[in-house]
Amino acid sequence: MIKDGGAAKDRKFILNYQLQFFAKDGPGGEKTEEPTAKKLEDARKDGQVAKSKEIGNAFGILALFITLQIYLGTMGTSFIEGFHGVYNQIPDMVKMYNGELPTASVLTLIRSMMFRLLLLILPILLVAFAVAFICDVVQVKWKPTSKPMQPKFNKLSPLKGFKRIFSANSLVELLKAALKLVVIGYVVYSYLQGRLNEIYILYDIALNRAIGLIGEIVIDLGIRIAAVYMIIAFLDFAYQKYKFKQDMKMTKQEVKDEFKNQEGDPQIKGKQRQRMREASMRRMMQQLPEADVVITNPTHYAVAIKYDPDKYDAPYVLAKGENYLAQRIKDIARENDIEIVENKPLARMLYANVDIGELVPPELYQAVAEVLAFVYHLKGKV
Repeated sequence: MIKDGGAAKDRKFILNYQLQFFAKDGPGGEKTEEPTAKKLEDARKDGQVAKSKEIGNAFGILALFITLQIYLGTMGTSFIEGFHGVYNQIPDMVKMYNGELPTASVLTLIRSMMFRLLLLILPILLVAFAVAFICDVVQVKWKPTSKPMQPKFNKLSPLKGFKRIFSANSLVELLKAALKLVVIGYVVYSYLQGRLNEIYILYDIALNRAIGLIGEIVIDLGIRIAAVYMIIAFLDFAYQKYKFKQDMKMTKQEVKDEFKNQEGDPQIKGKQRQRMREASMRRMMQQLPEADVVITNPTHYAVAIKYDPDKYDAPYVLAKGENYLAQRIKDIARENDIEIVENKPLARMLYANVDIGELVPPELYQAVAEVLAFVYHLKGKV
């Protein structure tokens, strides 16, 4: 309120604002709802799963060094034998070509040596592939998808890339990398400190023994690093599960929208059900003149019964209704000269337990038969 010359004047300021921008997670509100099965399924199809890469890395490193520990002796012997085999071919090839060694022959020797090396490391590659495959299957089950490999041009946006660099997830990854460096560095330092005396004498021992000692140190250290790495990997897996669950949460509006998409708009479905009821009502009223009798209670319920021995073994309900609809059924029955019989218990039992088009249950055979016999007697059919 602003005073001007003793007179008070009110000035109103109108501010346009959108309440959804004050919500924690934008339009729709805060993500407080658990993810639906459909959202989890769609996320899985897109390759979004709770998976830790560190699990595969840790088990891969452990498998590598265990394989080396078992296979290193055989691999070393095979390598030396292969090297001697290729090397011993050189003098024979020189004699064959009168003191010269053609380039094609050299390439053949190199290809032969590379093939032998490939065969030597093939078991290690197979073990690494098997471990990586098993780790992925154990974490997320077997359901391959090609969507993560499809190009996404929105990732080329510099602005989005800048946001990813400085996001909370990037900070967590940075802290995780620092933790790995610190922990693994401590493990390496502690282990090498305990074996310094052996490392210092490497120059004073035979070559074969030195190579064996270095191999032993490397493998022992690798297994220790893998064991510590596995602890980090399991912690990371727990974090990834928690993060995935939080990322998949939905707002109340998202849950409503998904329900509408799956089940359809409730208003439209309500109109469809109403049209179906109206169509069913019209069919019922069209068939009503075929009824043999209408049983009433007499004001609230009306049930039309038909008995056709050529069609069914028992009478069946042709139409039924209550209140206004019951009155309409009785009106149509009078118009078509159909007998109306008052039987309160029977009318209530038929209305509550037998749907339109269903046969009368055996426990009501006697009561319905008596009514039909009465009607047939009046009509002169018996």
